[in-house]
Amino acid sequence: MHRHLGPGLRESVYERALIYELGLRGLVFQQQVPIVLKYKDLDIHGQRADLVVEPGVPVELKAIEQLMKLHERQVVSYLKSTGYRLGLLINFNVSILKEGTRRIIN
Repeated sequence: MHRHLGPGLRESVYERALIYELGLRGLVFQQQVPIVLKYKDLDIHGQRADLVVEPGVPVELKAIEQLMKLHERQVVSYLKSTGYRLGLLINFNVSILKEGTRRIIN
């Protein structure tokens, strides 16, 4: 997919293409999944994972110049809030997609 589209497009374009590819492969996923953060006895709504691929891998998509620690922390917060152990952070604005992909384990 990335080889065909290349870098430089909007995040929403990559998200639609990735959803199409996941569907072709028969993978089960949810899109724009609400993440509820716990603070003491308060549930804080407002965060969303771009995708959650079953059996529970949140995927955060970016199309930015460079990934930063802040983006990794965002995925870590998803993992802590959901109890999932593995998440992916993918930046499509790179020449080689492997260089823009980070596997994050909590």
